[in-house]
Amino acid sequence: MLLLAGYLVFVQLQDAAWSLWWRPVGLVVLSYVLQWVGHRVEGNDMGELILAKKWVGKPYIAISPRYDQAAQTKSLSRTCQP
Repeated sequence: MLLLAGYLVFVQLQDAAWSLWWRPVGLVVLSYVLQWVGHRVEGNDMGELILAKKWVGKPYIAISPRYDQAAQTKSLSRTCQP
């Protein structure tokens, strides 16, 4: 959607359609809302939020805990086998 918003800005600037500024802005806002919802469902932080948390020294979740646990379980089962 962000690519579509960029293309829409380009087309509108060529046509001098300044009164339609809300369309690309709305696409950018919608794309970030969908990204936020997806990351909440997965249980991890968004990339921009991770960067901001790193800068201020706060903890962050880069990999969803359920996927991280599955990876740890697989690696443990491989090491426990004779």
